[in-house]
Amino acid sequence: MNAQIISSEPKEISLSITETDIGILYIIQHELLKESNIDFAGVIVKHPLTNECWMRINSNSKPMQEIKKATDSALKMANEFKQLFNSKIKVN
Repeated sequence: MNAQIISSEPKEISLSITETDIGILYIIQHELLKESNIDFAGVIVKHPLTNECWMRINSNSKPMQEIKKATDSALKMANEFKQLFNSKIKVN
């Protein structure tokens, strides 16, 4: 995954993200929208053939810190799912 800042202002950031799955970005978007200080978090596929996604976040605080918090939360949730599934799978 590669990310590049398209534009950055104190309360808004736009990112171009390549070599990723849109599903991962939807999870991060979901985590962002659970926060009360996020006004907008959007993800789009710029074009299906370019494998480039755009993400924009409007926040009452620093948007990059909000992305980090949302990503950490998504990783924690994924790890909990992994532990749950591994505990239910019996190896023969």
